[in-house]
Parts: sequence; structure tokens; C-alpha cells
Amino acid sequence: MITRLSLRSASRLIAIAALGALAACSSGKERAKADIAASRITTIGVNSYLWRASLDTLGFMPMLQTDSNGGVIVTDWYANPNAAGERMKLTVTILDQDLRADALRVAASRQVMQGNQWLDAPVKAATVQKLEEIILTKARDLRRMAISEN
Repeated sequence: MITRLSLRSASRLIAIAALGALAACSSGKERAKADIAASRITTIGVNSYLWRASLDTLGFMPMLQTDSNGGVIVTDWYANPNAAGERMKLTVTILDQDLRADALRVAASRQVMQGNQWLDAPVKAATVQKLEEIILTKARDLRRMAISEN
């Protein structure tokens, strides 16, 4: 029994010493910069760069729901003043903690006014793709800015 406890204690001391030696190998500035540059920075349930970029991009639209832990943003209907008789509603879903193109999904609904009634209308695929591109570009820019600040 005494030998087992001593062996466990010795193993733990060796592991702690090895971790200490590894920590001493790098400077704190390099580690901080690498941490900030990581594409997986998050204190919420999803990638914070994608989350911030999505909110910035959709900031002109009224929001119905924002869930940072689930990574879902749902807007209310938005009517562009330059396109009378047409309105859009968006749902952005962030699927991962990594900053990757496949971690973002945008769904759009469009309605047009006919008579006194809103009717569903098709959304061009290019519209959704453009929104995804804008959000991803903005997220990458936010990450670059975070790196350059350090």
C-alpha cells in the first residue's frame, strides 16, 4: 500500500515538473498572441468572431431572437425603403466554435405585397450566398484586427 501511494505521488510530481518545463519553453507574449489568433476563441456557445460579424451585418434589421449559446439570430420582417412592396426575414445559424465557412448558415424568407396581402416569394440563391460571404469576411477582419492589436 505504501509503495503504491509513493509511486502515484512520484508520478504526479514528474507530470507537474514536465508541465512546468513545457510552460517555461515559450514566452507569455507568443502564447497570448497565438491564443487570440485562434479561430476558436469563444466565451459563448459559438465562435465569437462569427457571432459579432453576424450581429454587425444584420444590425439594421429588427431582431426577434438572439441566442449566443445556441448560435441563432432571427430577424423580424424588414422592408427596404427603396423596394416598396417587398420585405425580408433572415435566420443566421452558427453551427460551430471554429471560424470556418461551413460553420455559418443563412436562411432567408421573402414576401411581396399583392393587393393588400403579403405573399411568399422566392429568394435568389445569390442573395443568401452574398450575405454569408459578407459575414465571413467581416469575421475574418475582426480576427485580423484582434491579432494586430497584440
